[in-house]
Amino acid sequence: MDDAGRRRTARRQILKVLLCVLLALVLAALAYVAYVFLSWYRVEDNQPLEVDWPDVDCVTASVEREEGLRVVSYNIGFGAYSDDYSFFMDGGKESRARSPQAVQENVGGAMGAAMGLRPDFLLLQEVDVDGTRSCHVDQLALVREAWEAASGRPAFSTFAQNYDSPYLLWPLLEPHGANRAGLAVLSAHCINSALRRQLPIEEGLMKLVDLDRCYSVQRIPLAFGEEKELVLYNLHLSAYTSDGTIAEEQLKMLFADMLEEYEKGNCAVAGGDFNKDLLGNSSEIFGVSGPAYTWAQPIPPELIPEGLGIVAPLDAENPVPSCRNADRPYGPENYVVTVDGFIVSDNVEVLGSGVLDTGFRWSDHNPVYLDFLLK
Repeated sequence: MDDAGRRRTARRQILKVLLCVLLALVLAALAYVAYVFLSWYRVEDNQPLEVDWPDVDCVTASVEREEGLRVVSYNIGFGAYSDDYSFFMDGGKESRARSPQAVQENVGGAMGAAMGLRPDFLLLQEVDVDGTRSCHVDQLALVREAWEAASGRPAFSTFAQNYDSPYLLWPLLEPHGANRAGLAVLSAHCINSALRRQLPIEEGLMKLVDLDRCYSVQRIPLAFGEEKELVLYNLHLSAYTSDGTIAEEQLKMLFADMLEEYEKGNCAVAGGDFNKDLLGNSSEIFGVSGPAYTWAQPIPPELIPEGLGIVAPLDAENPVPSCRNADRPYGPENYVVTVDGFIVSDNVEVLGSGVLDTGFRWSDHNPVYLDFLLK
């Protein structure tokens, strides 16, 4: 064979190798897509939740009339968001917590801030129980231990799984991985029972980005009034949606649920991360500008039914936002907004609310609180 023939043979061999590599990559991609879709599932609606019940008499731990109560809500950001952290889904660079030690430090710092507010009820969002992104640290165990250490007694507590994602192979160099996370409620008062309610989410490919969504419903007995309850909701509405309207559908479901409880004579209080601009004009209040994020739009007033009201925490003299966009480390250029707050029924008297300024040291959120009485 002459030199030209040998070159042609070599080129054919190289082409075959390249085609084999390409075919292998295509098959691997198809196998991965099949795995993601086959692994994806929705948690059933109306799922009863286990209540972790300390050795405390439920009668003595019920809520008394005229008892001032405080509920604190805090999205702890799966223990990853120190103030110099940026997240790839927000336009930043990182996709995981930096180390198990960083997770423990961030969760510990967040719980120190929350417990410093002396809550009767603590609502936490983005609590990982097992996640690639959080170095497989069980954060539910950490927050329960932190409550007991700060208060001197264990909490009545629940955990509602928000989602259990298949292994997300993105970003390629440091994949976000497989993660199981949810909503935790810790209470100084007795929780008789609890329920997980499944929220509507987008369909199609977007469901793989926004994952599952839910809110949890905790029933707390009242020492006054026969068979009346404080019904406490913990929520985390959708953020990564294509148009933002899905969060409005989620709100409609939550409002209908709370209104039904109010009409029964129960007191309804909800708190959490709404992924909506609860102030309606956060950019003006905090003097920032940014893109029209679908997760940071105001709640249309016409959605809010008579009998319920939104409590958006704000100190007009010293306004503090509850959330930063994590496209970069925290600084003056960050877009900030208040998306964390509360909904109350009309038989709940609001005494005050606020945002604790942590400088976003342990999360991309600040804790918010509500002081109230039950009428």
